[in-house]
Amino acid sequence: MPVETLTYAALGERLTISAGAARSLAKRRRLPRSVSDDGKTLVAVDLADIRHTRRPRDHREASHVAPLAARIAALQAEITRLEATAAGHRADFERERERADRLMVELLQATAETVAARETTARLEGFLRAGGRMGRSIDGHGIAARRPGLQAADLVAADRKASR
Repeated sequence: MPVETLTYAALGERLTISAGAARSLAKRRRLPRSVSDDGKTLVAVDLADIRHTRRPRDHREASHVAPLAARIAALQAEITRLEATAAGHRADFERERERADRLMVELLQATAETVAARETTARLEGFLRAGGRMGRSIDGHGIAARRPGLQAADLVAADRKASR
């Protein structure tokens, strides 16, 4: 028979095999190949020299299917279990994140209160120091005498407000 130039698909049709199997056969037999103008690979083949028959399916392949199917089912069950565990961990993470956010707010409030208390303390200390240097009024009931008392009252009021 003469040599024919066929594509992998045409060779597969002639031999009743797939195009991929025809390509594999051409590579295995080292048949001359070239590329056509449309970009398809052409194989020069003498079909009389090729005595190719399809191999029947191996019975051993069927025996491998059952254990593999069981393994797939076991892996799917494991995936389901791991997804449930991950969902639990996600809930824990969200709860801890909310807790951390609340603690951060409390910390910022405590820091603001501490800064305000330090400022008030500094003001009181300044007034107490200045009260000794400033001249007091004759009767002792002037502004210089009342200022530390007012500051102390403001401090107590601010402390009560902050503790609520």
